[in-house]
Amino acid sequence: MKISQVAAQLYTVRDHCRDAAGLKQTAAKLRAIGYPAVQVSGIGPIPDAEVVAILRGEGLTICATHEPSQQILDEPEAAIARLQRLGCRFTAYPYPAGIDFTNAAHVETLVRKLDAAGAKFRAAGLQLGYHNHAIEFVKFRGAPVLEYIYAQTAPENLSAEIDTFWIHYGGGDVVEWVRRLRGRQTCMHLKDYGFTAENKHTWCEVGTGTLPFARIIAEAEAGGCEWFIVEQDTCPGDPFDSLRQSFDYIRANLVS
Repeated sequence: MKISQVAAQLYTVRDHCRDAAGLKQTAAKLRAIGYPAVQVSGIGPIPDAEVVAILRGEGLTICATHEPSQQILDEPEAAIARLQRLGCRFTAYPYPAGIDFTNAAHVETLVRKLDAAGAKFRAAGLQLGYHNHAIEFVKFRGAPVLEYIYAQTAPENLSAEIDTFWIHYGGGDVVEWVRRLRGRQTCMHLKDYGFTAENKHTWCEVGTGTLPFARIIAEAEAGGCEWFIVEQDTCPGDPFDSLRQSFDYIRANLVS
């Protein structure tokens, strides 16, 4: 992994990106930390042209986005048009909102729509991915539903955006899942898994938790992953401090 492949997920600093002025300040801070790129997600209603101008003006590449789940399934053309406006190739289906994974019809419809939407993204020269949480480890026909999603969609239509924290939280082996999706993973969320003295899980800065990131990154690189995106759902203090800590660890221990 090269430092040029590391990005920050703007969802981590979503409370600081509610308007254009906040986004500009955020972009400047992230660039000062050293991040060369960002994933656009969780920001306020800022016109796309302004988002592009702000981020490019601060020297940040837009490596990926998250678009609304229902829009991807039912109006993929709108999501495609947004990616084209942003000059961005990758997006991901962010969360299975309204999907009951114990309902076969729901699962089969989701898979069919993801594959169909992904084909439209591919025709436009773009790539649709699937961003997992832990809910996809609910069993469906004897295996985690995440297995079914990838088995029943064409790799060229649906790539993987593995979230390391949620794979582990759901009971999966992160290294094994990265290996399983070799050649299919375009983006990855680097998110460490911690545990508190109160016997609760917690999101933590990369390198401060329990996940074996050296092995994870090695497998992801072997599989052709293009972007390694740092995300932390909640932070113990200033989220910029957390993003800096993660970036410093990555630069010192994980990049080649």
